[in-house]
Amino acid sequence: MPSYAFRCRGCGDTFEVNRPMAQSSDPAVCPNGHDDTVKLLTTFATVSRGGGGMPAAAPAPGPSGGGCCGGGCCA
Repeated sequence: MPSYAFRCRGCGDTFEVNRPMAQSSDPAVCPNGHDDTVKLLTTFATVSRGGGGMPAAAPAPGPSGGGCCGGGCCA
């Protein structure tokens, strides 16, 4: 069953609720009894045990020219 994270606007606590996906948008009550809560956006990551290492970082973009001082339009 998926777990959804919520934050209570009343006391600031963050808590998780396990519920079916069909109920993912339903409001949640804070464990301290407050009902002014907001569902948080959570991220999901996977870890692979394959033979690859870390992917190579993309090179930084070079100068693109253009503009008054970068494109040769200044006299």
